[in-house]
Amino acid sequence: MIVIVIVALSLLSCTKDVEILPANAITFGEIEKEMKSEFGENAYYTDVSISYHKTAGNIVTATVTNTPKSLKMEKWNSIEDAWKKKSDIFIEIPNGTLAADFMFRLSDTINLSTLGDLAERSSKKLQNEENIQNPALYLASIIFPRNGDITKTEYCIILKPENSDAMFSFFYTIDGKLIKMNS
Repeated sequence: MIVIVIVALSLLSCTKDVEILPANAITFGEIEKEMKSEFGENAYYTDVSISYHKTAGNIVTATVTNTPKSLKMEKWNSIEDAWKKKSDIFIEIPNGTLAADFMFRLSDTINLSTLGDLAERSSKKLQNEENIQNPALYLASIIFPRNGDITKTEYCIILKPENSDAMFSFFYTIDGKLIKMNS
């Protein structure tokens, strides 16, 4: 009987309850720290996105390199805090330009804390102005312009209310000003 109880308890302890982490500056700041630990403080990115799924929690996707001159990047996913490389990507750039000019670093200018803050603000906007209850994060991403003009970087937030197929998209400037909202 004791063996059965021990086996049952060990099986139960293996199932992981996905903690619901709020889409805010603190949570996304922690994700940024994790990324810097995984890829280095000075890694270069062409895209970073965070989605939320009830069964897996936050899923982070990033295209990253530490050597921009190589024109080789790697696509990575983090599910349940485990990073897995998905593919190698080779980029093309115009002659006479530097690859790093078409990439960004997570820093004071572009960061996940701002993305998380904008996700929280978007959720509150839906609740207060549109009377939408329980809007949940569907996707938050950094949209870096193809021409490399960092001032044209946008933060995109997509929210989906519980028990609804409706989606609401918010686009913000690099300075956190709302550009547009789509429903």
